[in-house]
Amino acid sequence: MAGTEMLKLSEVLTEIGMSRAAFYRMRARGQAPRLVKLPNGHLRIRRTDLDAWLKNLDSPAY
Repeated sequence: MAGTEMLKLSEVLTEIGMSRAAFYRMRARGQAPRLVKLPNGHLRIRRTDLDAWLKNLDSPAY
């Protein structure tokens, strides 16, 4: 996947306006975008995975 932008978790949290604790609760329930763990232990999220996750959240609010 050459050329895929890898976002830091802090960048994603800022973009979606969510706290780290809330994100990890969603992750524990299997409702968060897929994370990639780098060899140095840092977490990243592919831009394409985040965009797909956001698109799947698109549902009408009643």
